[in-house]
Amino acid sequence: MSHRLDKFSAFRQGLVIFVYLAVLTALEYFVAVTFKAVSILVVVAVIKVALVMYYYMHIYKLNEESDAEPHSYSFKTGTNRLGLWLFLLSDSFVFAGLLTARVNLLGLTRPHLNQILGLAVTAVLLSSSFFMNRGETAMVHGDKKGFIRNTIITFVLGLGFLLGVVAVEWPLAAEEGLTAGSGAAGAVFYMMTGMHAFHVFTGLILLLVVLYKTRKDKYSAEKHWGVEAAAVYWHFVDLVWIIFYPALYLIGTAL
Repeated sequence: MSHRLDKFSAFRQGLVIFVYLAVLTALEYFVAVTFKAVSILVVVAVIKVALVMYYYMHIYKLNEESDAEPHSYSFKTGTNRLGLWLFLLSDSFVFAGLLTARVNLLGLTRPHLNQILGLAVTAVLLSSSFFMNRGETAMVHGDKKGFIRNTIITFVLGLGFLLGVVAVEWPLAAEEGLTAGSGAAGAVFYMMTGMHAFHVFTGLILLLVVLYKTRKDKYSAEKHWGVEAAAVYWHFVDLVWIIFYPALYLIGTAL
């Protein structure tokens, strides 16, 4: 698929990628409850991560040529983009450490969690990435109203995911005896979901900031780095959950 697309084609590409992600997520769930094949779950997660990084986070933009003039918007955007990705790379080590702890402490077991709820909140977060992509695409093509509409939907879905984990999943887990002090499974569960929830919360703040600035006419089709940065960060949060979801809900035998 081409990187330079008209608005309709860009929207269609975003929809196609979302359908791929939805189908792969359904496949994950089916494999987990039917075959319990860890290797397949890992491969599916890797494919989903690759799709999000390339088509939603636009990692290929790191290779885009920018204006040689240091004071130009193009040059500054290229520098900011590199800085953002370096930050995300450093941040990913935190999540990698949590994932390593999960593997070392639990092995082929996992916390006893509500799998339907896990699938539901995952679907909500994936949907939020779809609308974030539509919002960013709208801004790229000068459609500020479309950006605002889709970003508000993203915010609502993101808030729904956050509440689904913190206000619903955590109390349900506690009722089942899974607490932060109940053992390795509890410690791993609350650390992984807690750190991710914090990033979702900061992502929601970023969305509010870019929405406010859009209403103040701070962005345009030609200059919208803030929108791109917020979108990439939001998709990064989604990407992390793509890995955490099978690690917590699907892989291994429930304790």
